[in-house]
Amino acid sequence: MAFPQPRPQAPQIPQHLLRTIDCQQGAVRAVRFNIDGNYLLSCGSDKSLKLWSTSRGTLLKTYSGHGYEVLDADGSYDNSQICSCSSDKTVILWDVATGQVTRKLRGHAGKVNCVQFNEEATVILSGSIDGTVRCWDTRSRRYEPIQVLDEARDGISSLKVAQHELLTGSVDGRVRRYDLRMGQLHVDFISSPITCVCFSQDGQCTLSSSLDSTLRLLDKSTGEMLGEYTGHKMKGYKLDCCLSSKDTHVLSCSEDGHVYCWDLVEGSLSLKLPVGKAVVQSLSFHPTETRLLTAMEGRVQVWGAEQEEMEEDVIAT
Repeated sequence: MAFPQPRPQAPQIPQHLLRTIDCQQGAVRAVRFNIDGNYLLSCGSDKSLKLWSTSRGTLLKTYSGHGYEVLDADGSYDNSQICSCSSDKTVILWDVATGQVTRKLRGHAGKVNCVQFNEEATVILSGSIDGTVRCWDTRSRRYEPIQVLDEARDGISSLKVAQHELLTGSVDGRVRRYDLRMGQLHVDFISSPITCVCFSQDGQCTLSSSLDSTLRLLDKSTGEMLGEYTGHKMKGYKLDCCLSSKDTHVLSCSEDGHVYCWDLVEGSLSLKLPVGKAVVQSLSFHPTETRLLTAMEGRVQVWGAEQEEMEEDVIAT
């Protein structure tokens, strides 16, 4: 006798507020999960970078060394190093355990908007308002970048690294994808300034958000438009967008105090998550679980699926 297959579960969306962290570092400019999602990094307008436990919301370490507000940060694959960038035009490499500055990298002519390690954390890539992406060797004692990518005609607002590929978004309205192994550059023109770019988890698509309040999902290899997502407000701020850990949903910050979440395939709005009354500055989706970080003003919110809260309550009692 054949039993009917159980119905596939609808993909979960993080819509339950698990905790709010008062970061006490001025306005939080960016919030990022580390590689396994156990920790989070918050970048403050008070020049500090802070490391927190995601599950407890406790402060583990404060990193001070930038001369102006910190705009982005990334943790290495083994959690031993952090890189961060700032309006002070520098990129800093930190030792996680000691909180000490390992390297301070100077070379950009303007504020540095975005920073990320490559997979092995041997290279830091940084994008600046000066229109360049600079690649820094973390193991060398040299202070010059090993490569400078200067194809953009305006500031670099966002970059993402995946294996041998680099994706950049620029205020000149172009999404550039560098195949570093083949030495090729692919350009997609979007008429509005780009605020954020990312790869889909399966590596087949790119997602970009721009100041015309639209997110666009493009086929990576052909540049074909696969989806457009609208309804949120993004007119004057550099705000984040991302895909959920299983590529089921597209998420974006909004200037109206919400995070908008669309079904990737249908393009329909699945959830309008009320975060607060100000601009949602930044967001980050957990690498494997249904968890979301959002940043508004001086606070970071941790969101999860409904069941997680109940499990946590059971553990707590």
